[in-house]
Amino acid sequence: MELSPAYTYPAQVRTLLRQQGYAVLSPRGVAELTGCDLAELLALRASWDDLPPDNYLKDGGRYRKRRHSCFVVRGGAVEQVPHRAHWQPVEYNALHGGMQRWFEPIEPEVAGSAAWQCLLRGLARLCGELKGDQPWYVEAHQFRIDTAGGIGRPTPEGAHRDGVDLVAVFMVGRKDIKGGETRVFQSDGPAGQRFTLAEPWSLVLLDDERVIHETTPIQPLQGEGHRDTLVITCRAGGFQGD
Repeated sequence: MELSPAYTYPAQVRTLLRQQGYAVLSPRGVAELTGCDLAELLALRASWDDLPPDNYLKDGGRYRKRRHSCFVVRGGAVEQVPHRAHWQPVEYNALHGGMQRWFEPIEPEVAGSAAWQCLLRGLARLCGELKGDQPWYVEAHQFRIDTAGGIGRPTPEGAHRDGVDLVAVFMVGRKDIKGGETRVFQSDGPAGQRFTLAEPWSLVLLDDERVIHETTPIQPLQGEGHRDTLVITCRAGGFQGD
């Protein structure tokens, strides 16, 4: 049985992130928090149909497709930086850490769209309210996990942190799958929550210093299914690997 998330009112997001390290927003809540037009966000979905394969999976899987680009947000201005590798230390990603992974960049018509720019500004503004006004180094990942091989693993590395300040995981769409449950745990205690994001552009926000997270594998309901997400991370001081 899939557990629906308990959505947070946008006005409560900052308090909940400070108190428990995570908050979950409905699509309307996302629009209110970021100031973005929900219809414009929904219009981005088609770009998930054109993601190239992730060729770095160490478990030998072929279930993940993705694109990746990096940005710096300063004072409301969004700058896309020259294309760079995604890198994490092994302390945060035991499976794929310590290696430079070069993914295809997010398509220009997506990264340059008003909805995309609005989304990055909104998340950077939230980070500034939580941790002080400063430049935010943003990495964005478009993911599609499919069930062509039977099982797809959204987080093959298991429960983890990302080594950033804020993680935003947006549900973009689910098709003909079961599973894909989000699990959030205290990094220094036993408390945890689990729920399944299902509505397009619903969101879980994570204070990466306070919690660890994972998503359970997906299986097909009929034929081949998939789970599409957008993961955006914000980090102060620079990109990992600089």
